[in-house]
Order: sequence, then structure tokens, then C-alpha cells
Amino acid sequence: MAVKIRLRRMGAKKAPFYRIVVADSRFPRDGRFIEEIGYYDPTKKPSVIEVDVEKAKKWISNGAKPTDTVRDLLKKKEVL
Repeated sequence: MAVKIRLRRMGAKKAPFYRIVVADSRFPRDGRFIEEIGYYDPTKKPSVIEVDVEKAKKWISNGAKPTDTVRDLLKKKEVL
């Protein structure tokens, strides 16, 4: 099972809101997930990033691979 840390799109049309989730890479983008570890709201100025640091570090140490976008968000929050 290839586990990824990725964004799950929520919110209305043209008003995106993303949840940072841990999911199997075979599941759809907005489908089933294992655990929610934070959220990202790009519509606010400045954009809001909230991450549970301990959960993110635990999943990364267990082998979960963050996507490119999530990796950038985690670097901003100094998790990586």
C-alpha cells in the first residue's frame, strides 16, 4: 500500500478549501482517506495553513510520501 499525504478539495465552486489528508495513492482525490492532519485555505490573505505537526512527522517516519504541493506547505510550517 503506497501511502501519500495530499490535498483533498473542499469548498464551493471558485472558492477552494483544502484538507491535508493521509490516503492510499489508489483512492480518488476526494475519496476515502486514512486520517486528516490539517487544512489549507488559499482564499484568505495571507493564506491559512494549519497542520498537526506530530501526526505529520509520524506519518512521514512511517513512510508516507507528501505530494509536491503538500511538501511545500509542510516546509512553510517547518515540519520538513
